[in-house]
Amino acid sequence: MEALKLNDFVIYPAIDLKDGKCVRLIQGDLKKKTVYNDDPLSQAKFFENTGFGWIHVVDLDGAFAGRSHNTDIIKTIVKNTDLPIQLGGGIRDIDNIGKWVEAGIQRVVLGTIALNNPSLVKQACRLFPDRIAVGIDSRDGFVAVEGWAKQSKIKDLDLAKKFEDSGVSAIIHTDISRDGLLSGPNIEASANLSSIVKIPLIISGGVGSMDDLALVVREAKKSSNIKGLIIGRALYDGRLDINMIKNFLGNKC
Repeated sequence: MEALKLNDFVIYPAIDLKDGKCVRLIQGDLKKKTVYNDDPLSQAKFFENTGFGWIHVVDLDGAFAGRSHNTDIIKTIVKNTDLPIQLGGGIRDIDNIGKWVEAGIQRVVLGTIALNNPSLVKQACRLFPDRIAVGIDSRDGFVAVEGWAKQSKIKDLDLAKKFEDSGVSAIIHTDISRDGLLSGPNIEASANLSSIVKIPLIISGGVGSMDDLALVVREAKKSSNIKGLIIGRALYDGRLDINMIKNFLGNKC
């Protein structure tokens, strides 16, 4: 497969935390959970040692409970790895955002609160420049919140538009219907969003093969606005190999 080099495109390996363990869910369903590693720090160190440049961490317990839950584990990962960490899940007030920034989290991802209180997100962007991302998780084009347990009547594109020129460093766009299924990303939806909203976009959900990666990278070459891709289950299952990814992206992740 021919390499498609992008200078500023980032692959984010995902660590989803549930009950202190690394897990993967299918379409956000807790009943469809697979535990991949009992030691999240060892998983983070593995990603670091194999050459990734970031780690994407989701506190699933926090997302469902509405407050940070796996705090000690996340702080341990921060202290014992040198990679910048992107963290989401249950972070819904300014104080908690500030605590995570102070703890060393490079980018705080706000999801539910972005829908319920957009002004708080804009305030956070002013207080913590370049440290705030918005997570937009959509099902059939409509935003889902609270660990994907609740469906809103707001379209993902309409929510994204609210944060144009607000200082949001990135939008993380997840198609819930594809997440964990390895059936390919919803590139059409993400590409449409990136063509209308000029905030840098990170795609998440569904990548399960090198062909899927190539699809995203080709779209990123068309749109300078697509800046990254989050990969989860495919890395844990071995469907994607770090060396193949690095060769494909010109020896960088």
